[in-house]
Amino acid sequence: ETMFKFTNLVMYFAPIGVGAAMAFTVGQMGLGVLVSLGKLLLTLYVALIAFALLVLLPSALLFRIELRPFLRAVTEAATIAFATSSSEAALPTAMESMEALGVPRRIVAFVIPTGYSFNSTGSTLYLAIASIFVAQVAGIHLSVGEQVMMMFTLMLTSKGVAGVPRSVLVLLFATAASFRLPTEPIFVVLGIDAVADMGRTAINVVGNCLASV
Repeated sequence: ETMFKFTNLVMYFAPIGVGAAMAFTVGQMGLGVLVSLGKLLLTLYVALIAFALLVLLPSALLFRIELRPFLRAVTEAATIAFATSSSEAALPTAMESMEALGVPRRIVAFVIPTGYSFNSTGSTLYLAIASIFVAQVAGIHLSVGEQVMMMFTLMLTSKGVAGVPRSVLVLLFATAASFRLPTEPIFVVLGIDAVADMGRTAINVVGNCLASV
């Protein structure tokens, strides 16, 4: 209860922090940058929806999982993840919901915590899109080989980000440095990171719950 109180305090203050980041972005780059950031955000959510429909849904159908009971069970955990932008905040609810759905406790206790560390699909998608955005802002053309190498790098470096909101920004800085991309555009991305974090975190949680089932 104490930790949830602290979480609530942080979340009450979060809009002020997001507003400050947006104010900095607009002040530095002008109002025009919001159009580009809007396109980046739209691209991310289209990619997340595509992942849900083209990967998660076929996986559920392949293993003959009843969709309605699963969606009812995962809704609360996904909502908490979406609202707090932290997978860890949704962990207890996710585990309880999957047990209530009928998944054995020993499987839930192994698969979901392990998935939190090694299966951050939403975060990896966001990192890939944001990295290409940074390259385009800088006017740098990346070959297909460089993009594939960046994808594998992001798949490795995105492990362990579930418990720390905005931690992907640190990985974005590291990836930019590795591929000789400028870091200045990353400060622009900061302005929408909070909104982007909500969607990618929810997908992370849904994916891990589905894996346990």
